[in-house]
Amino acid sequence: MTTFDYHTARHLMTDGEQDQELERRRQRLHELGLGDRPDPEFDAFAARLAEGAAGLAQLGGTPYAMVNLITDHQYFTGLYAPPADPADPSAADQPGSRPDVSRVMDRDHGYCPHVVGRRTALVLPDVCAYPRFAGNPVVDQIGIRTYMGAPLIDPVTDVTLGTVCVVDTEPRPWGRQAQEGLEFIKSQARSLMEILEERSRDRSAR
Repeated sequence: MTTFDYHTARHLMTDGEQDQELERRRQRLHELGLGDRPDPEFDAFAARLAEGAAGLAQLGGTPYAMVNLITDHQYFTGLYAPPADPADPSAADQPGSRPDVSRVMDRDHGYCPHVVGRRTALVLPDVCAYPRFAGNPVVDQIGIRTYMGAPLIDPVTDVTLGTVCVVDTEPRPWGRQAQEGLEFIKSQARSLMEILEERSRDRSAR
């Protein structure tokens, strides 16, 4: 069974490591017509991803979910954020409340750059349990406590375009065993790539 632990984490791409695929990624994203703008189809995909993750971890509510494209920064071309509690208008001002999430994030924030650098899925039920990740800015600035992400690897160019990912502000088990979370997020990445491949065929046929 594939699991993730600190011994794996310490080999991940460091913040200062050069992104060898950056220029090829920019070119491929341009060819696919993707850029720094919201995509309604990917927003809908992110919503389904969040719903599926909630079922996997038996959450009381839904987590955040993203389709993340990475160039000089991270851009969530698909984004789902859990709605505020309509029964409690002041909830957003309370400690521990769910934060607002922008579509843009710095390259050194979060865990998707590590997934892109390693080209492998990453499941962190509690980011604070891993010294390599506990000090990431998203922990203190946004309150992220759990992460699950998988790379989007283009079958035409073999370039990693970004990730699909799920995050939340509380630790989550992501299934009864780590393998369940890994298989879930990898299957979601495959589904998203099928959408991109169909778009690529449509653009080529024009």
